Amino acid sequence: MFDAPEGEHHGDLGGRSGVAAFFDLDKTIIASSSALAFSKPLFKQGLINRKAALKSAYAQLMFSLAGADELQTERLRSQISALCAGWDVAQVSAIVNETLHDVVDPLIYAEAAELIAAHKAEGDDVIVLSATGEEVVEPVAEMLGADLSVSTRMEVVDGRYSGEVEFYCFGEEKARAARRLASERGYDLGRCLAYSDSSTDLPLLEAVGRPCAVNPDKQLRKIAQERGWPVLTFSRPVSLRTKIPHPTATAVALGMGVGALAVAGVTWYGVKNRRRQER
Repeated sequence: MFDAPEGEHHGDLGGRSGVAAFFDLDKTIIASSSALAFSKPLFKQGLINRKAALKSAYAQLMFSLAGADELQTERLRSQISALCAGWDVAQVSAIVNETLHDVVDPLIYAEAAELIAAHKAEGDDVIVLSATGEEVVEPVAEMLGADLSVSTRMEVVDGRYSGEVEFYCFGEEKARAARRLASERGYDLGRCLAYSDSSTDLPLLEAVGRPCAVNPDKQLRKIAQERGWPVLTFSRPVSLRTKIPHPTATAVALGMGVGALAVAGVTWYGVKNRRRQER
C-alpha cells in the first residue's frame, strides 16, 4: 500500500493515463488568495481583530491587482504564520469547512473547472500544489475533484499552531513535490502538465514537459513567450454550485457534459496539444 508523505492528501495510486496535471491554486484556479479569502469568517469567529481583517482585505486587493512576487509572498507567509500562532487547529478546520462554499466557490475560474474536468475525462490525475496551508487547500482540492494536493504545513503543538512552518510548498519545493510524486506514482514528467500564474513557480513549470502560464505575471509572461509556452487567460469566476451539486472527481467529469469539456479556445489547449503530440 502506498504511504503518503506528510502534508499531502492522496487518492488512489496513479491516473489511467500515467499523466498528471499540476495546478497552482491562487490566481490559477481561483481569482484571489485562498488564505486571505477566509479573513472575514476568521474575524467573525474572533481569531483576528478588525485591524488584521482590514490589513488582510488590503493585501487581498493588492494581490488581485498586481499578483505577488517572491518577496511579497514570503512577507505574506511570515505575517500569516505569526498571526495564526496559538490558534486551535480544530477550530480553524471547522471554520474553513463551514464557510468553504460561500468563500471560495464564487472565486473559482470557470475555465479552470472545465480544464480540470477535461483532464479527469482523459484519465489524468489532477494535483493541486499551493503555498497556502493544508487546512484550506485540502478541502478546496476535494471540492474541485482533484486527486491529490500538496500544501504548506504548520507545526502543531498540543492542538494549536506554534507559528513555525514545517513545510513550505513554494518555489523549488513545488518542483520537488512533483518529481517525488512522479517517482512514487509512475507519472512520466515529460508528458505531464503544469499550470501557474507566477514566476515563482518556474521550477515547477520547468519540471514538466508541458508547462502552461495562466494569467501570468509580467516575468512569467516574458519567459513563456520566449520559450513558446502556451499562455492561457482565465477570467470568468463562477460558482460550481450552478453547474455541479457535489463536485467529486466523477461528478465533475459527468456534470460538465461533453459540451463543457470540449470548450473552445486556450483552456482546452493543454490536453488537446498533448494528445496530438503523442500520436
